[in-house]
Amino acid sequence: MVRLSGHSEDDLVRRLLAGDEGAFVFVYRRWQAPIYRFALHMSGNTSVAEDVTQEVFMTLIREGGRFDPALGSLSGYLFGIARNHVRKRYDRDRFLVPFIENSRDDGRSNGHAGRNGMHPSIVVAPVDLGRGETIAMVRDAVLSLPGHYREVVVLCDLQEMSYEEAALVLACAVGTVRSRLHRARTLLTEKLSDLQSPESKSAAGGMRQ
Repeated sequence: MVRLSGHSEDDLVRRLLAGDEGAFVFVYRRWQAPIYRFALHMSGNTSVAEDVTQEVFMTLIREGGRFDPALGSLSGYLFGIARNHVRKRYDRDRFLVPFIENSRDDGRSNGHAGRNGMHPSIVVAPVDLGRGETIAMVRDAVLSLPGHYREVVVLCDLQEMSYEEAALVLACAVGTVRSRLHRARTLLTEKLSDLQSPESKSAAGGMRQ
């Protein structure tokens, strides 16, 4: 396969649309896994995640001419497509974790978290829980969030996007991303605390004494 890592994203998309198989394979290998993880975190369903991932790249082939590098990165464009397909799947298949919108976001930020990585307040791991159980708890807590909060956590904390990148995917202001993320992290801390078993809470309480 032709080495394409030195090409711009705009050039890659042009090559892809012109039928360059190497360009498509490069783009697919670069973004397939992140898109799948995003869809899985958002839907909680592996079959849906697989379908959404396939639809993202089929949409890229059909409508890639809409990609404008002046408006954002290719990854942002692809995540935006994935977000739309997850929402469409929920509208069609009611077994998905629902999106509950909230029009009260005012764009103000109350948090001082870093740009990337899992926020410290999210990592509530009791000392007697194994890694697998802790991951399951975090996954369940994320899935229980309303859709507009789930999106910012998945994009900023799990996909490690900047606020600016997430704002482009979600078509909202950077301040809105900040305020939603602050609130989402607070909710996650509460939910993770509630998900701990009584034995885990007792053990954690004993450690603090």
